[in-house]
Amino acid sequence: MAISRAQLLKELLPGLNALFGLEYAKYGEEHTEIFETETSDRSFEEELKLSGFSAAPVKDEGSAIEYDNAQEAWTARYTHETVAMGFSITEEAIEDNLYDSLSSRYTKALARAMAYTKQVKAANILNTGFAGPTYGDGQTLMSTAHPLISGGVNSNRPAVAADLNETSLEAAIIQIAAWTDERGLLIAAQPKKLVIPPALQFVATRLMETEGRVGTADNDINALRANGSIPGGYAVNHYLTDVNAWFMMTDVPNGLKHFTRAAMATSMDGDFDTGNSRYKARERYSFGVSDPLGIYGSPGA
Repeated sequence: MAISRAQLLKELLPGLNALFGLEYAKYGEEHTEIFETETSDRSFEEELKLSGFSAAPVKDEGSAIEYDNAQEAWTARYTHETVAMGFSITEEAIEDNLYDSLSSRYTKALARAMAYTKQVKAANILNTGFAGPTYGDGQTLMSTAHPLISGGVNSNRPAVAADLNETSLEAAIIQIAAWTDERGLLIAAQPKKLVIPPALQFVATRLMETEGRVGTADNDINALRANGSIPGGYAVNHYLTDVNAWFMMTDVPNGLKHFTRAAMATSMDGDFDTGNSRYKARERYSFGVSDPLGIYGSPGA
């Protein structure tokens, strides 16, 4: 249904000082703190995780060399979704718009709606990470039992759910340092950045930016800060739905990814019969997980 003069009567009144409701500020592209962005030229993308080799054995004198085989661990699949929205304005409403601002303001509102959907879809990967869908290795994003070809497991969540505090952060860093590859070889994984909901930003500041330990009368240093254990600090994501859940991005490559199939494009045309002007925005993308070791998370106690 087109936006008509009746819906915009106040807009048409001379001397109206301001319109509001369409130009609220919006949060930035917070998904960039979580996902690596790549472009795609297909309807879907698949990424294959390979196992590498086990530890090299000692070769006895005169004996034959042992040969190992790299194996396929799992395949991650990204299926792109099309997100689109539009609006139309009657010919009469455009004619009577004394301020020549109607279409530009609604275009801004349209861009805001498109951006909102994108951030919600991105954050949903984390919001469903504890009990939601399973990925290439058959586990949820955060699991204590990501299986390895060697027969072991990696865990990217605490065995007992824990709130964000000094003890849980230190335990997470130690746990990340113990991760191995598919064949059981240690990988030099390290935390990069903490991602938290707005409710935890003050806790994070006290934990990571004070010189002394939080909540003690001792003169102990804040080891998290002194060691630079989380070099990227923390980022607040306003689209996380659990006020207690917290996440730590790691430097493991090819972790969580965002594929752009078609960047957002806007266009407009006129309807010959009605004279209405139609505006639309469209983009196509996907969010997903290639390697769950790109993140560590806890749902909170």
